[in-house]
Amino acid sequence: MEPRTLAALAVVLIAAAVFAAVHFRSARPHSVRAPDPVNEAAHARTSGPVTDGAGAPELSPGPPPATGPGGHIVVDVSGKVRSPGIHQLPSGARVADALRAAGGARPGVDLTGINRARVLMDGEQIVVGAPPGPPAAGSTGGAAAGGGSPTSGPVSLNRATLEQLDTLPGVGPVLAQHIVDYRTQHGGFRSVDELREVNGIGDRRFADLQPLVGP
Repeated sequence: MEPRTLAALAVVLIAAAVFAAVHFRSARPHSVRAPDPVNEAAHARTSGPVTDGAGAPELSPGPPPATGPGGHIVVDVSGKVRSPGIHQLPSGARVADALRAAGGARPGVDLTGINRARVLMDGEQIVVGAPPGPPAAGSTGGAAAGGGSPTSGPVSLNRATLEQLDTLPGVGPVLAQHIVDYRTQHGGFRSVDELREVNGIGDRRFADLQPLVGP
């Protein structure tokens, strides 16, 4: 063979050998580095909130109850409590809050008949440990219907509730509220004659109420 042909053949063989070596090297398996473990704390920060089961986010409390003028109410807690008297509470307070403000009931006092979850009104009186007042006049005919006095005795101006005062003849919800307001502002009634000073009570109405009420 001629030298030129031999040189060309040698170049082809060398190229084939190089190609085979490269192909063989690329076909060999390579080791792969394992990924780093994910930090649990980082996963907790990036993961979204759990929306089911025990891990559900707690609901935020609702808006606070609306407050009245000045943001507080004044109630009179009397009877068998450690600190009876006038107490100022935030608007929306309940009977249980008034009892706590008065130092709680005395030992042995039965609170079964008191609804401690009831929301209080400004100027209200809470009597602890006393027998219930006279029933409201209804279809059976009471003080408001017949004009007579309640069967259980005179209504106490210092302890009666709005509902009890409303049972008196000639006293409606508005006048009952005036009586409670006067009681709150003056620390109670010292005598029945002070009823004349309540707004809306004239001589004739006082004459009708005098035998039916007491301090």
